[in-house]
Amino acid sequence: ALLSQQATSFVALRPPSDWLSFRLYPSTNGLSLRITRARAVAREGPAGFRHADTGTRLVTISQVLSLAGALTEAVGVQDVVQLVADEIAPAVGSQALVLLGSQAGRLHVLGHRGYPDPHVVERFDGMPLTDQTPGAHALRSGVPTFFDSRQQLERLYPARNATPDGMAAWAFLPLIASGRPVGTCVLAYADPHPFPADERAVLTSLSGLIAQALERARLYDAKHQLAHGLQAALLPHSLPSLPGIEAAARYLPATQGMEIGGDFYDLLPTGGEGDTGGLAAAVIGDVQGHNVTAAGLMGQIRTAVRAYTTVGQPPGEVMSSTNRLLIDLGTELFASCVYLRLDPVHGQVVMARAGHPPPLLRKPDGKVRVLDLAGGPLLGIDPAATYPTTDVALPPGSLLALYTDGLIESPGVDIEDALAGLAQRLSEIGDRPLDEVADSLVEHSGTAEQRVDDVALLLLRARPTP
Repeated sequence: ALLSQQATSFVALRPPSDWLSFRLYPSTNGLSLRITRARAVAREGPAGFRHADTGTRLVTISQVLSLAGALTEAVGVQDVVQLVADEIAPAVGSQALVLLGSQAGRLHVLGHRGYPDPHVVERFDGMPLTDQTPGAHALRSGVPTFFDSRQQLERLYPARNATPDGMAAWAFLPLIASGRPVGTCVLAYADPHPFPADERAVLTSLSGLIAQALERARLYDAKHQLAHGLQAALLPHSLPSLPGIEAAARYLPATQGMEIGGDFYDLLPTGGEGDTGGLAAAVIGDVQGHNVTAAGLMGQIRTAVRAYTTVGQPPGEVMSSTNRLLIDLGTELFASCVYLRLDPVHGQVVMARAGHPPPLLRKPDGKVRVLDLAGGPLLGIDPAATYPTTDVALPPGSLLALYTDGLIESPGVDIEDALAGLAQRLSEIGDRPLDEVADSLVEHSGTAEQRVDDVALLLLRARPTP
């Protein structure tokens, strides 16, 4: 009714025996509905009531438009599989489906529904496109193939076991996107199923929509895997076990975009070989942006910090050297950073800060304070910038929380209030294992579900040395 802007009607049974007539009157302001008793249906039975010829056609158009809209919102390949299973297969009366992707001259199973035994669809996986099978032939020729019954399939493919999936009718729809074959959609029916011309036309149209959605989804999945692989390669796989220091870290990507960003952290020993009580260095930072460029620059900065630490530069010089490097790279991106040198034996830490949110220190008695560190401007702005350092006592049992602004910044929340809330949570957590502390701080942050920025968290607890 809304699509045609014409009055439309249908009948429905209200059990046990009351037939009701629904008549829809569309207008520019909405839809009016009139419900009356369908006396003619009650007298003649439901078979005596016939819809207008345009009714079925309009329902089909509405379904196609709805399915097209749903497919445009599919993000990953499994989203496409789910939509085809939930929306398209029931709309055309199919009881099972297999979605196949084409790669390197072979078909691969991307997903399936309706088959209790997953081994039933394994015969499709790895199938060469040169095989004389309906799925491969449909994709090679670009022409949909419909089999009303098992006998019809056996006549065209006598060498094939026609019913390994226990079904009785099939539609093999080639998925062609921008002139390129991307896969095949197999719809299966439990009973013999005729495919009239109008249904074949609808299925052919839907196959084009599925192909476009599948192509977009495969590109998204490939980019997503690339982004996660890059991020995983640039961040530490694990934190080292250092004497006198217990550490835990978390990284969460932004929930918008490619889920990759410029936040980073690191922890490394600075003592010589065989030194069991030497110094350690820690760093956390945030490169402007959350994209591949920011992630690549983050990797360069993290490597530079490690190099300057290894050659023995003190914290202030590490920051200055990294600042000059960032300017020399000419990226026009900025970065915030906190770098610190820990001395667990003497319970001291030396910190340098470059425009980064201040760390939090939880003392052994549970009180938390925000560390007002001396510092300089963001890295990448002034080649002559200097970065003064601050000495902080770190007795055993103290806990340092280093984080990026993504942990505390959220729309509509004052940054000071958010920082106070983080300090309150850190105070109430108690002396639990650091992994539990890290999980709790991340889960209860204001950006736990919707993050416009990525989040990094590094926790360092001083413990007595043996």
